[in-house]
Amino acid sequence: MSYIGTPPSNAFTSLLKQDFSTSATTGYTLDHAVNNANDIALFINFVRQEPTAGYAASGTTLTLTSATASSDDMYCVYLGQALQTVNPANASVGTSQLVDGAVTSAKLASGAVANTPAFHATLSSIQQTSDATATKIQFNSESFDTNNAYDNSSNYRFQPQVAGKYFIYTSISGRSDSPGQLTNVRTSLYKNGSELIQAYGTDFRNSAGYQTLNYMGAIIEMNGSSDYIEYFARIDHTGGTNGGVDSGSYAGAYKIIE
Repeated sequence: MSYIGTPPSNAFTSLLKQDFSTSATTGYTLDHAVNNANDIALFINFVRQEPTAGYAASGTTLTLTSATASSDDMYCVYLGQALQTVNPANASVGTSQLVDGAVTSAKLASGAVANTPAFHATLSSIQQTSDATATKIQFNSESFDTNNAYDNSSNYRFQPQVAGKYFIYTSISGRSDSPGQLTNVRTSLYKNGSELIQAYGTDFRNSAGYQTLNYMGAIIEMNGSSDYIEYFARIDHTGGTNGGVDSGSYAGAYKIIE
């Protein structure tokens, strides 16, 4: 019969044998590392021993169930031989090779999963606002800004370049310059220039004070490229006094780990 290509040649594989110098012990050292007892055939006094029942083997450690005597003849034949450890090539392991839910937090480096991008900024001084007019608040003093995603000097907006869901929050302290003049504070979150969500605080007229704290928070999805968030407040007051947002008011955001 003819062949296409090079004709096959005969090949022979010889199994490796190791002789042991026996003594009154159960522990011996193999010349070659193995994975388990099934990788060798062990003979004592020319009788083959049953793997795992008569002996255990792992790496280069051979452990007998019963100790030998110095007069015993013992040898093994390597049926399988672990010559080296092969690591997967870089970038060769994908999600299909991993069992669902098998990776735990213990296998993740510290900081590998973080709530970032994130920022927190405050208002360093009183920002005056016109009566009953929604005004963008200029939170200009940053406590932190992990990815430089918040502009605290010109546009006063949060524009993260990582897609995901974000917790957006703000705390506005509305005020009027005279006691009893503050009537309403409305805090709003704007997304891409349009009002998205708002919170109210009303009927703060009294003679004892002229400030109120209004907090709001929301989970908002961002596309990681063009989406941005801005913070607005509307301060309503009576009379001819000025209204505004007090210093110490703050805003911030952070990415939610999904």
